[in-house]
Amino acid sequence: MKMNLANIKKAKKLLHKRECIAIPTETVYGLAGNAYSDQACQKIYKLKKRPKNNPLIVHYLNIQRLKKDCHLNNDFIKLYKKFCPGPLTFILNLKKSSKISKIITNKKNTLAVRFPRHSVTRRLLKILEFPLAAPSANPSSRVSAVTSNDVKEDFGKKIKYILEGGKSYIGVESTIIDLRKNPQILRLGGLNVSTIQKILRKKITINNKPSKIVSPGQLKVHYSPGLPIRLNAKNISKDEAYLLIRKKKVSKPNYYFLSQKGNLKEAAKNLYSTLRKIKKKKYSSIAVCKIPDRGYGKTINDRLLRASRFNEKTT
Repeated sequence: MKMNLANIKKAKKLLHKRECIAIPTETVYGLAGNAYSDQACQKIYKLKKRPKNNPLIVHYLNIQRLKKDCHLNNDFIKLYKKFCPGPLTFILNLKKSSKISKIITNKKNTLAVRFPRHSVTRRLLKILEFPLAAPSANPSSRVSAVTSNDVKEDFGKKIKYILEGGKSYIGVESTIIDLRKNPQILRLGGLNVSTIQKILRKKITINNKPSKIVSPGQLKVHYSPGLPIRLNAKNISKDEAYLLIRKKKVSKPNYYFLSQKGNLKEAAKNLYSTLRKIKKKKYSSIAVCKIPDRGYGKTINDRLLRASRFNEKTT
């Protein structure tokens, strides 16, 4: 898309005033603020109504800027060279000299960092003197935003500015890997685990039920459109939406498919926008067909499982 430099300068001006703005990334839109400012980070938590124990991801332009704040290791450098900028977030140890706000880390000595690929946000990061704390731009526990209109619907006038960047082309959050000791996946996301494993040439465990929250995306309830969700459903009622992985030959008005032919990457990309579409149609609930638990299907199943727990939270 065409770069609007006036918009980027406006975003910079607001961030320098410690305001929060929405930024586009290839995964989802982020709610961004100066990662070195307690004031800006407090605004992010307040605007999202985010639990204080849920850390934020910090977005950097490149490895040179990250060196000021974190200790790097060989596994990180291998993955950075292959996948960055891109949809991969790293958990690293913070340097004692780091200026990162303790609000971001809940006073822990670790930091979740990533290097977004989206050209608009990279241009913004290039002209800033600080990295950006930027969780997904949606109220806590709700479905993430993949367009600027999604952000407007969720926050209205509560947000100072939305930097336009078109629709997020991956459509689900980044994969999170903890690299402090033996590599562990803490959140499934926009980069397949098998791809990461090939680069590191070592076994990577998946730990998405941690005893302690050390990264975003680990809360039990998350990604909900605000409707009850039934997983692996076979019988559908008339007032339910039916979420399908592929288009069926026989279709009904309450059928919503994530992909034409069952492509799991395409399905992941369309997940959040489809959930939002269903929410607007005012169905009583969402029934979900069985989704293959492989590749991007694992990411989709993770999101829908956490979204389905919204039922438990509200009953």
